[in-house]
This record gives sequence, structure tokens and C-alpha cells, in this order.
Amino acid sequence: MADPKGFLATPRQEAPRRPVEERVRDWDEVHVPGGLLPIVEAQADRCMDCGIPFCHQACPLGNLIPEWNELVARDDWRAAGERLHATNNFPEFTGRLCPAPCEAGCVLAINQPAVTIKNVEVAIADRAWADGLLAARPPERLTGRTVAVVGSGPAGLAAAQQLTRAGHTVAVFERDDRVGGLLRYGIPTFKMERSHLDRRIAQLAAEGVRFRTSVGIGRDLGAAELRSRYDAVVVATGATAWRELDVPGRELTGIHQAMEYLPLANRVGEGDLEVSPLDARGKHVVIVGGGDTGADCLGTAVRERAASVTQLDIYGRPGDVRDEVAEPWPTYPKLYRMSAAHEEAGELRTAPAAEADADARLFAASTLRFTGDAAGRVREVHLVEVDAGRRPRAGTERRLPADLVLIALGFHGPEQRAGGFAEQWGLATGERGGFARDAAFATEVPGVFVAGDAGRGQSLVVWAIAEGRAAAAAVDRWLMGSTRLPAPIGAHDRPLQG
Repeated sequence: MADPKGFLATPRQEAPRRPVEERVRDWDEVHVPGGLLPIVEAQADRCMDCGIPFCHQACPLGNLIPEWNELVARDDWRAAGERLHATNNFPEFTGRLCPAPCEAGCVLAINQPAVTIKNVEVAIADRAWADGLLAARPPERLTGRTVAVVGSGPAGLAAAQQLTRAGHTVAVFERDDRVGGLLRYGIPTFKMERSHLDRRIAQLAAEGVRFRTSVGIGRDLGAAELRSRYDAVVVATGATAWRELDVPGRELTGIHQAMEYLPLANRVGEGDLEVSPLDARGKHVVIVGGGDTGADCLGTAVRERAASVTQLDIYGRPGDVRDEVAEPWPTYPKLYRMSAAHEEAGELRTAPAAEADADARLFAASTLRFTGDAAGRVREVHLVEVDAGRRPRAGTERRLPADLVLIALGFHGPEQRAGGFAEQWGLATGERGGFARDAAFATEVPGVFVAGDAGRGQSLVVWAIAEGRAAAAAVDRWLMGSTRLPAPIGAHDRPLQG
């Protein structure tokens, strides 16, 4: 380590955010541009270079965290970038979007604030781009083998880049009109500006990846035809089949899934629409679901100038410190966390003060039903407080005004439409809702592999990239008999059956 006492002398300091009143008036990233550079070297110096780095194990990618922390502390940014990219194709994505299980596993986190690993990671990635160190790396020779990747989210892009660099000719098929999957249309730009995604896509294209947009496999191109054209296929369509809320009044106008709402807002940012058809301006918005997707809806509604925003979480308010019995270190603890979106809602007081916390969240709240007006539009959400077992507490029923209701309850697996590619290939479904595959990511259909959320179910961006890399190594081995592609150490330490 650069300074063996760095963690004693330097307190944890996270990337500074722009003032709330400034950032809610635009769609730019919430952090101060360049705000990490003055502090990141000292933050990296807090790393203790543990004999057994649990952060390394906690990261599905097996990122070499102590190594690049020390290199940043020593001001060797080039070497830090090389070590970071040795395990992660897209660290500017994970550095912005991942909830950082590595920090929960930081040894320092046993009794002190963890190292700001996520901030160091994104600083290294951004610096590598700024210094011109991430030029395209096309293969020196081609193998003559071809691979189709279905889906252009993080798993698909990671698999495509690895396979291309191995010398295979790779085509990525995307059903939407632009490449990126949920990175393009699901993640708000205030969390990750699209320039980061576009830059990586340009890098992949320069390396030889071919992109085919507006092509739905099973719809525009038959699954059998796709398989006949390519030596192997990687299915990386994600887990986009959303969970429903089956309560009375669900049929009322004005109740939508989060993934109907967010893509429209992102299309406004892309210039496709002037105003979203589901724009929240002047409306009372209620978000059902306490996760990250719900927080994305919250931040979007605030920027659209909603009259009020309330986010409902069926779970009770988490504690501020780790429960050492239920969630001992180094597991990822469920804590009360204030995201940028919750900070914005709290500062602007967009939620009725009598109904929700200052950050617009209502905890231990279960939706009973929706009621509407004579025209069939939603007007109120009826809810009740529940205990830890989700049992209603007598006398706690209440109502919230609602002109727009967004359901953000997560996803239960990949979409499986009648007549779609899954049916055409006869892909089996595993216990977790994803497509069944073996430890080598292979399905029962010869030459068809599954990576990312399409196999493991709804998960994290870091898991998607890890599985994309590991699946690429498996495909390369299947095609060539052996592989030199690295597979993340964490990609096989969970059950792989869907």
C-alpha cells in the first residue's frame, strides 16, 4: 500500500453532487464534473491492501481493487487503467450504476466507512478516456468463426467485445432502434449520460463488432435462420418481463409500468419526442416499489416538474447501521440509503409532508386498490401500513392523491412472447425464471448460449458484464477447443441454472 496509515489519517469522502436546485433543472449527471480528481488519490490511499481482500471476492468481476487503488494513490493512472480494464470492459458503467457490493466487503468496513471503491473506479475509467488510452483493439487475425449476440445491454456488449477481440466475427442484434438496451432507454441520463455509452459502442464498432438494430429475433428474423447463419449464438436479452400489481382498479387510465414511463422520458432526451406522452408535469405521482427503478422514476418525475411524488416501499425503513446478526460483514447489508433522487425529492418537498418521509418515501406501505373518476382515470391510491410479515395493521388505511401511478416492482425473467425465439428454439426455463443453461452457459440447443439477466434473472450491471465475459470464454472454447479469454472469478460462484 502507498500509505499504511492512510485509512487512519483520511476520512471517507464521496464524489460531490451538484446543488439540488441546479441539477433538477437539467438531465446532466448529478455529480460535479471533475469533482473526484482533487480527492480520489487520497481516497485510494485509504485502501489497506489486505492479506485477503474481501472486496475482490465480493465483486462478481473479480476486479483487482487493491492493485489499482495503490496505483492511483501513487499517481500512476496509466497502470491503474490497465489493471482495471483487465477484468472489466465497461468500468465507467459500473462506476456509475453498480451498488458496489465490493464496498460492503471492504475489510475497513468492519468498523469504519469503507474505501470509496466505486468512485475510484469511475475516476480511473474517465481518466483513461481523457488521456486517450482506450483506443480500439481489433484482433490481429480472424478465426473464420461467426457469433450472433441477441441483445445489446451490458452482458451482450461485454460478450461481443470479448469474442471480437478473440478474432471471431460478431454481430449484435437489437430489437430497439438504438444500441444499449436498458443502458439506453431504462437508465436516466442523470445517472449516466449517454456519451459514455456511445463512446463504448464506437469503440466496439471500430474493433469490428457489427450492430443490427430494429431486428427482433423470432419476429423479423427467425430463430432457426439466425442459428443457421452463425456458428454460435449468445442470448443476452435481459430480464425485461415486469412484475404486475394485481389489485382492484389496476385497469384505470394513468397506471403504467416503470419501463413504459422511463423509456419515453429517455426518448425525449434522444430528441425523438418533444414531450413524453406520460409526462408528469403538474401531476400527483405515486410510485409503487422501493427499489432503484422506483428511485429512477422519482428523479425523472421531479425533473418533469410533478406536483408531488411519493414512493411506496412495502418493507419497513432499514436501519442506519449494519445488523451484525442478520447481515454480518462481508454480506451486502440492507441500509437506509439516500440516493440523489431521494435527496432531490426531499429538498423540493414534492411529497405531502403529512404522508411521507422528507425524502418522499413511505415505508411499510402496501397498496390495497386504486380508485378513479367517472372518466376512468386514476385519482387515488389506497394503502395500508404493514408489519414485518406484510400483515396489515388495523386502522392504518390511508389514501394518496394520484394522477399518475408507476409500478416498479422489478422483473421476473426474460420476455417469452408466443411465437418468439424462445418458443422457436424450445428453450427451457429454470427455477429463477431465466433460460436454463449449464455451467458453461450452454442451453440444450447446440451452439446457443445464455448470458446475463436472461439466465440468472434480474440482477446487477456488474453481474451482467461478468456473465458476458464468462459466456464469451465458454463460446470461444466451444468454437476453438480452448480459449485464452479470461473468465471472471465470481461468475461461477452462484447457481447458473435459470
